[in-house]
Amino acid sequence: MNLKRYLPILQWAPSYGRDQATSDLVAAVIVTVMLIPQSLAYALLAGLPAQVGLYASILPLVIYAVFGTSRTLSVGPVAVASLMTAAALAPLAEAGTAEYLAGAILLAVMSGLMLTLMGVLRLGFLANFLSHPVISGFITASGIVIAASQLKHLFGIQANGHNLLDIGHSLLVSLGNTNVPTLLIGGGALMFLLWSRRYLKPVLHRLGLAPRAADILTKTAPILAVLVTALVAWALRLDEQGVRLVGEVPSGLPSFTMPSLDLGLWSQLAVSALLISVVGFVESVSVGQTLAAKRRQRIDPDQELIGLGTANLGSGLSGGMPVTGGFSRSVVNFDAGAETPAAGAYTAVGIALATLFLTPAIAWLPQATLAATIIVAVITLIDLPALGRTFRYSRTDFGAMLATILLTLGHSVEAGIIAGVALSIGLFLYRTSRPHSAVVGRVPGTEHFRNVLRHEVELCPKVTFLRVDESLYFANARFLEETVMDLVTREPELTDLVLVCPAVNLIDASALESLEAINERLRDAGVRLHFSEIKGPVMDRLKGTELLEHLGGRIFLSTYEAWQALTDRAALAA
Repeated sequence: MNLKRYLPILQWAPSYGRDQATSDLVAAVIVTVMLIPQSLAYALLAGLPAQVGLYASILPLVIYAVFGTSRTLSVGPVAVASLMTAAALAPLAEAGTAEYLAGAILLAVMSGLMLTLMGVLRLGFLANFLSHPVISGFITASGIVIAASQLKHLFGIQANGHNLLDIGHSLLVSLGNTNVPTLLIGGGALMFLLWSRRYLKPVLHRLGLAPRAADILTKTAPILAVLVTALVAWALRLDEQGVRLVGEVPSGLPSFTMPSLDLGLWSQLAVSALLISVVGFVESVSVGQTLAAKRRQRIDPDQELIGLGTANLGSGLSGGMPVTGGFSRSVVNFDAGAETPAAGAYTAVGIALATLFLTPAIAWLPQATLAATIIVAVITLIDLPALGRTFRYSRTDFGAMLATILLTLGHSVEAGIIAGVALSIGLFLYRTSRPHSAVVGRVPGTEHFRNVLRHEVELCPKVTFLRVDESLYFANARFLEETVMDLVTREPELTDLVLVCPAVNLIDASALESLEAINERLRDAGVRLHFSEIKGPVMDRLKGTELLEHLGGRIFLSTYEAWQALTDRAALAA
């Protein structure tokens, strides 16, 4: 067994040197500063105690450094997974209870087991069944729901719901109970973070900072908001004025935690754990591949399943929540110069130090500040213009995207993603069940053949060339039969039909039976069936079948060869 395949750390650790360590340490410091408020905020979003977010940012990062293949992916709590965790647990227990926390830990463990098993079975290709429009629509809708769910913390009011309709109604009912100090501190943090995202970098440039330093300082603006608002809350005793604070956070490293063994709970959370696993994997692989391509590196999707799976197992067994690769943190990690996954392990050390020494200060942090941090972070997830772009290019993809958005906003994140998966598969089956085909003719004076409806081509009334532009399988086999027989009935002089197959990568057993039926029906009609440009792997499977043994015509290497042989014979027959 090749250990380097299952332990990617063996690929880079032997050559790890001082220069790489320096780059990784610098990146780790920057990501740690960014991850502390994010981990707290995403625990809040999931309805969990703040320390759970910190716990989920320690052991998982170390484990991913051993098993992950991306050099720059930053693993930890993320917004969408946190929202899905909250949605999964809300019907089972009240947020803040021991049962709720046990459910979150079990979700992490189940997700870890599912991802790891999928990686061992090399099932990374399953993520391809989620089309990009569906994922884009789901993430956009989730971003809107996440932002709306945090408004209650900005206004200091009670509001519930896990879809936009329920959250909106709950907010309107409770708006009259707004806590002014909470609104001032949360609104101030929100305005500062929005301003810093857009204007801080140009200001720092004008002050003479180098572009990279200005970019890094801009990305760490949330930590300044955290420090200032926590200091203000402490100095003015805002908790006495109704401002909700994070409160006491236990100091110390996480301890080993056994997941619940209640089989009923496992059954109730199975679908949610699978959805969190798949969505998290798709997000991680997309980010990892994008960043790897910039350095001409590559990641292994199947090994990434194992990396993310073991990271989630580590999170659950250390009292954390489901984790995956975060887009914003990974980009910061990349821009800060991280060269190996060791940067993630160094970040874990930084978070561990925070849990040991910074928890007294974290206790004074207003929840409104964390809400502002979440809102600003998820703004980048919302891509409403994608609806217009998708509508202009493909009405069917737009329909799947819109349905995913509406169900996520109006019902739940689980309903949205399940509908998205179902629509993606359904659209694929619909498209491939009606394969595009075209009668083609010879471009005069060349060996090229083109669609008769698009080009001026040479034709022979007794020989027809039908190009099939799709692999043939059970869903489209009957459609091909109908297409061929309809063509034959419209051309009474036809003596030879050539199926041109340059795009046919597969012929399954159902399609083989259909081709055999086509051959028999054409023979009864006095028409010979031929094939051209069959690919080698497809031809290998056809050898020895009854189709070739009883084929009325021939197999041609090229369409031009078929044209020469059959048109010459038609001319001689005339």
